[in-house]
Amino acid sequence: MLRDAVSSFVHTVGGELAALSRQADGAHHAEAIREAANIAGGVLAADGRLTDGELDAYLDVLGPQLDPPLVVSTAAARAMNLFAGATDRLRQPSVLFDLLVRADARHGTRRSYPYYEGALRIAHAAAAIDLVPSPDELGAIDAFRTVLLRHLDACGVPRPGQPAAPARGGAPATGEAPAGEASPGSPVATATASSESAPPAEARPARPLSELLAQLDDLVGLANVKAEIRRLTSLLQVQQLRADRGLPTIETSHHLVFTGNPGTGKTTVARLLSEIYHSVGVVSKGHLVETDRSKLVAGFVGQTALKTQQALEAALGGMLLVDEAYALARGGDDDFGKEAIDTLVKFMEDHREDLAIVAAGYPEEMADFIDANPGLKSRFTRTVNFPDYTGDELTSIFVRLGEKSQYHLSEDALARVRHFIAAEPRTRGFGNARFVRNLFETAVAHQATRVAPLTDPSDEQLTTLTANDIAPVDA
Repeated sequence: MLRDAVSSFVHTVGGELAALSRQADGAHHAEAIREAANIAGGVLAADGRLTDGELDAYLDVLGPQLDPPLVVSTAAARAMNLFAGATDRLRQPSVLFDLLVRADARHGTRRSYPYYEGALRIAHAAAAIDLVPSPDELGAIDAFRTVLLRHLDACGVPRPGQPAAPARGGAPATGEAPAGEASPGSPVATATASSESAPPAEARPARPLSELLAQLDDLVGLANVKAEIRRLTSLLQVQQLRADRGLPTIETSHHLVFTGNPGTGKTTVARLLSEIYHSVGVVSKGHLVETDRSKLVAGFVGQTALKTQQALEAALGGMLLVDEAYALARGGDDDFGKEAIDTLVKFMEDHREDLAIVAAGYPEEMADFIDANPGLKSRFTRTVNFPDYTGDELTSIFVRLGEKSQYHLSEDALARVRHFIAAEPRTRGFGNARFVRNLFETAVAHQATRVAPLTDPSDEQLTTLTANDIAPVDA
């Protein structure tokens, strides 16, 4: 794994350097090898624990190609503290990457992209040497990726996966997409499970992982959520690398619990995660099916299992999002929700190779849901908490909604948006992005009423929201 990743990196990045310097192919082999060694060493050293397998792989693949060659035993490598400070080098862009990025900024090229993609391939290959990559190794990969992307941002070079001239409206702009709306570019639209049997989702090509992660990064706020999803993605990539080579892998649960108030981005992130699972080979289709208790539980014996089975079959090959999943655990032993839970658990076991389930709801109630069945606790081992948005983040969501629909705010309108967001009580059930969407739609309705009587309104009048348009949602 490491040999293939290093070879590809040296060939592509060395070629970009040769083209940039107008030298012959191979002229920058030594620089590319040193860069690959720094990346691999930085990841291996991140957890402060170097196994013999990790040292052997590094010394076998990279040692002979370094200048001068590093030909030592693993014991000697340990004694010489080979990777001292290696992880620190990943915390800032290297001189080589900076050179490529600045050339891209000057000439409109994308020479830095092969570096970015190849460097992450090396990082994941290094983490895949041992059966279980450590959390510190996965964290180092995520931090390294962030360093590279922020340097691209600082130099004005679009990130991999972003359009050359990114428009805010082209990506999921808010923490939560409008109900029933698929992520832009999504190969399979979101479905809503119902009591009627839905046709199976069509399998389509997976979108590039870089594009999906760029959309995740572009969401407002949710820093901890994004980091958790990226670490999970890295873990899955590492396991896929090992599986592709016929190496042992650990069984990783693909099911998650999302906790948080409404409108905090759970549906949008679930939609992206279902596509990420498709991109890394976890599921075969990558679509999302949304459901809740009302669509799973029936009023007669035997019907609940049928309804739940139909929802699960519709989600097969993708992801099932069960909103307010805790409602299934209410009502006692005689409630039909228990039948739905039992059906979920059995289906998860029978189809664990091609299905992911996200159970979403309030934190306290979700703990009750997981405790309702021993099979749930063993399968939902990862919980992601979605915090409420800050006032500034909610304001940014409002502005992005406007940009997506080609509306802009006057200064006094922006001030009123901030005022109404700050005045909204942050009680349990606070609507977050849903509240902001309602505030935006109310403003658009008021603006339409104001502009409609005008005989020949200008483009500016048609697209500007003023202070008078910003009104309470219940007005």
